[in-house]
Amino acid sequence: MNVSANRFDWLSEFLARCEDEMILVRGGSARTLAPAHLLRLDPEDWGRAAAVARELDCRWCALWAEQPDTETLRVNACLCRAGDYLVLRTAVPLATPVLPSHTPIFPAANRPERHAQDLFGLVFSDHPDHRRWTRHQAWAEGEYPLRSDFPARPEMVDETPPDSGYPFFQAQGSGVYEIPVGPVHAGIIEPGHFRFQAVGETVLNLEERLGYAHKGIEKIAEDRDPEALARLAGRVSGDTTVVHTWAACQAMERAAGVDVPPRALAIRAVLAERERVANHLGDIGAICNDVGFAFAQMQFSRLREDWLRGSQSVFGHRLLMDRIVPGGVWRDLTPQCAQLLLAENARLRGELDELLPILDDHPSLEDRLLGTGVLPAETARQLGVVGYLAKASGIDLDLRRDHGYAPYDHLEVESPCLQAGDVAARMQVRAAEIRHSLDLLERLLKRLPAGGVLAGWRTPEAGAEGLGLVEGWRGEIVSHVRFGDDGRIARFFPRDPSWLNWPALEQLIHGNIVPDFPVCNKSVNGSYSGQDL
Repeated sequence: MNVSANRFDWLSEFLARCEDEMILVRGGSARTLAPAHLLRLDPEDWGRAAAVARELDCRWCALWAEQPDTETLRVNACLCRAGDYLVLRTAVPLATPVLPSHTPIFPAANRPERHAQDLFGLVFSDHPDHRRWTRHQAWAEGEYPLRSDFPARPEMVDETPPDSGYPFFQAQGSGVYEIPVGPVHAGIIEPGHFRFQAVGETVLNLEERLGYAHKGIEKIAEDRDPEALARLAGRVSGDTTVVHTWAACQAMERAAGVDVPPRALAIRAVLAERERVANHLGDIGAICNDVGFAFAQMQFSRLREDWLRGSQSVFGHRLLMDRIVPGGVWRDLTPQCAQLLLAENARLRGELDELLPILDDHPSLEDRLLGTGVLPAETARQLGVVGYLAKASGIDLDLRRDHGYAPYDHLEVESPCLQAGDVAARMQVRAAEIRHSLDLLERLLKRLPAGGVLAGWRTPEAGAEGLGLVEGWRGEIVSHVRFGDDGRIARFFPRDPSWLNWPALEQLIHGNIVPDFPVCNKSVNGSYSGQDL
């Protein structure tokens, strides 16, 4: 594990620059929101603090709001630099909830700020886009579902009107035409709308419209007990159930001061790496299928199905839902089960040794993937993308290595990083991550620590909060939990990697032909559900 011994050295420079910029830091210094530092700001300094963070090459990660009382909205923004995290926090009056926007400085803040605008009524004064993002037509003007006076189950008798009047951006000119795709798709994927402007077959512009499957996760999390919140977190995005649950439990455990047993942490990592392998196998097959290479799609779908059946056999659930619980895992992993998993590892390695060289040396596949959907490194950096999308564009980010949470802090985590930024690179990163996950699984399964797998729960004080930070198969997941009275949840915010990765699709499709959209989309593979809280 290669984590800098001088963690948070840059924070001193941040505070010094805040002082130079005359930014008021309440309390005089940064405090702790485990495992991040917490910096309290006056509202008028919100925008300037983001500018300082940009100068220091920080990455913008997340924004969420909460209502601590009847008169105030509290706003948080999470920043990262080299695996270290800082949360900026401010408060605004509920009557006049106005803040400067981070979007002009960090484009990644665009949709999260619009989400907070729609659900809390926050106003970001210089935001470049004030169109609704999350609410669509489900609530009237002036109704904000995440405020405390809004019921979780309002009595509505009418159906939500169709969202037919959304003002998409327009491209004008001779030969320009428009192609609407979705929100209902030909396959079984979740709803999302894509609006193209094209000339001939060349895409000039793409705009996404998501949020059609809003589940109310943040609202229905309120007043749950820890076990119920863990189950809810596992349903933010079904293909990322392990890591969302882990991040939520990690946040709760930090807030409650609960130390998870080392054996349970190792089993959590086994679950997370199995989730990574299953999804990457499916994605490789689906990318090949979108360019007509049905052989690879059939083979990798077969491998994924075998892998899922192995999870069912050993862990009792194909997708591994509800296997992580507050304080540990649902049950121990026997030596016999560990041997079954190791044997499955060996079988998959043998299959990949035969199949991956075919993908690497297939001219018709190369013709469709090489140079398609290029995401330049600078664009990726501006958008704050994470996971395989970042790694394929030369941005080397991986929390398992950089942030070093247990048990990865005692493991050597390899993280593939390529420069091409095209569909081929994104598929190659997935293939490399599968191999690396198999290596990690072998080390974890052969060296499982002794001991129990569930710590006793400790009811946290009202107001206790924690931050969960876990590397999922799509990339970094950020989860914030605050407890209220009686150890129940007052606020839960999960940020899926898709919040940051979806906007990249709008950029990397420019100049490509319309028929390449499906493979570009699959190479990004954002979660509709993870974005639609």
